Amino acid sequence: GFRVPMVYEAVATGATGLTVDEVVLYDTDPTRLRVMERIIGELAHTLPGAPVLTTTDSLDVAVADTDFVFAAVRVGGPAGRVIDERVALNLGLLGQETIGPGGLAYALRSIPVARELTDAVKRLAPNAWVINFTNPAGIVTEAMRQILGERVVGICDTPIGLARRVGRQLGVELDDPSVEIDYIGLNHLGWLREVRVDGVNRLPEVLADDNLLDGIEEARLMGFDWVRQTRALPNEYLFYYLFPDEARRRIQAKATTRGEYLLAQQSRFYRTAVDDTCCASPLNLWRTVLRDREGTYMAEAREGARREEDIAGGGYQEVALRLMTALALGGSERMILDVGNGLDDGTRIVPELPDDMVVEVPCVVDRDGVHPQAVGPVALDQLGLMARLRASERKILEAAVTGNEGAAWEGFSIHPLVDSPVLGRQLVDGYKRGHPEVAALFA
Repeated sequence: GFRVPMVYEAVATGATGLTVDEVVLYDTDPTRLRVMERIIGELAHTLPGAPVLTTTDSLDVAVADTDFVFAAVRVGGPAGRVIDERVALNLGLLGQETIGPGGLAYALRSIPVARELTDAVKRLAPNAWVINFTNPAGIVTEAMRQILGERVVGICDTPIGLARRVGRQLGVELDDPSVEIDYIGLNHLGWLREVRVDGVNRLPEVLADDNLLDGIEEARLMGFDWVRQTRALPNEYLFYYLFPDEARRRIQAKATTRGEYLLAQQSRFYRTAVDDTCCASPLNLWRTVLRDREGTYMAEAREGARREEDIAGGGYQEVALRLMTALALGGSERMILDVGNGLDDGTRIVPELPDDMVVEVPCVVDRDGVHPQAVGPVALDQLGLMARLRASERKILEAAVTGNEGAAWEGFSIHPLVDSPVLGRQLVDGYKRGHPEVAALFA
């Protein structure tokens, strides 16, 4: 992915005490691979003791005998994202990368490739941990866990960013042992419900104070009155479920979709950065483009420019490093991860959902593995939305694995942001026309 240099830098600094000897970059696109090699090569010169960098277009070479695999896959590239968005928008539906029909189409293309990667890991590095960044992270992680089980963990920076913003407003560090959080949901569909400091839930004082809420991007997106009414802070992607018509209107009001904007940006970037003669510092160019990319993220959900503190609020590369360190060296780390619903004692985090369904919850990580933590009961409205979304995604998973077009039709039709067999059929047909991978899957 485009943020690979951030991950490399986090690994290379060795801030957690973990020493990484070698990083192998794998890509099927030689231009992207060459550009990332140039950027990271330049970055490595500024980092004493940086890991050796190797590049390859062979999946088997990339994963053989590795300890950790970071998976960030975008089948079809930015152009595929444009199709995902436009097919939905042309039917009067939300056109977004990971939410709604676009997210299902993205999953339909990504799952076969993600499973191919996982099969290679099982053959060539069966003891490796796979850390999945590929969106939609919940269902893609679930597809990979069918092959490698608990050794696949999903990471997303949105719950991390939310928790950090709340901690900042309370003046507490999330790493402090006295701080505990209650967060429950699926990837891009979750709620922060408690922040306990020394056993006392301090989220109510945040919800009661306009000044504190103003420092939390998610509260500004959803509205102060709404978060007070629900007594929880939702993941920023809940904006698309709570205000789908407004989101669609704002997207359609722009000359280009987010995907079209990024396609043009990325095309210019890679054309320039691959050319040694006209780009002396691809690292500086990458930083400029990344800054613009982060600043315009979810622009349709905001009325103004994104605040500086919100841009810096995520940091999944740091969480990935802490996760790796705890698994490799021991110690104990707490973080929000995408993991199976089943607990070590045989119970379920969300009793109403299956054991193998991937949920996004607080976890403790140590050398023995990733241990999901129990959370409070899930409110009926939260449970209903989680169940509807995952029922839809599981049909898409079935379609991606078996080639059953009928399952895809069901998956699109029952999604909360579609809710129509007629539109579901039109979506399947539209994505078959737009994506050769989807057409081949159902041939």
